Amino acid sequence: MANEAAPCPCDIGDKMDYGGRGKEVQIEHINAYLTKPSVKTEKAVIVIQDIFGWRLPNTRYMTDMLAQNGYIEADVVLKYLKEQCNVTKIAVIGFCWGGVATHHLILHYPELKAGVSVYGIIRDSEHRYNLHSPTLFIFGENDSVIPLDQVTTLQKKLQESCSVDFNVKIFPGQTHGFVHRKREDVNPKDKPFIEEARTDLINWLKKYV
Repeated sequence: MANEAAPCPCDIGDKMDYGGRGKEVQIEHINAYLTKPSVKTEKAVIVIQDIFGWRLPNTRYMTDMLAQNGYIEADVVLKYLKEQCNVTKIAVIGFCWGGVATHHLILHYPELKAGVSVYGIIRDSEHRYNLHSPTLFIFGENDSVIPLDQVTTLQKKLQESCSVDFNVKIFPGQTHGFVHRKREDVNPKDKPFIEEARTDLINWLKKYV
């Protein structure tokens, strides 16, 4: 299990001054943020936020970044995307707590085409490694909540049990939250790793969705 004695570090980093390009929507009992690309697409990505919720500007920034690459994103249910957005290819990406949720969804929803778990806390269980869809796992080398030995164990057990494509990638010197909680303009030393991780997750989605 993760180092749960330590408090969740999701409050580190920078809060972006960002309003968003999408809109807030009400889906039955769920409030969500929906953004669409400028051209029609049959692809969508469900974005699952960290513990600070879907209204966090950083989460909206990442959602809009994905939309600019040709996807519809929202932290909403598959049914809404299929019926209201007319998409047929859906992936999921999550940050921190959302990374755990992403891992869970990839284990239980074969219709998802791909997943990206970004520093999702690792839950060790014999049922956690038989992924249904290609999944990218992103971690920071200096994450105080997710020790590297757990990341190594995750990779080893996936190699033993997983029949679909996966990649476990560790970014040198990076902490929890670096992909969506650090602004590259005020963290010049981290900028190459922030940009590389964001490029990796977009390329993963382009490859499988």
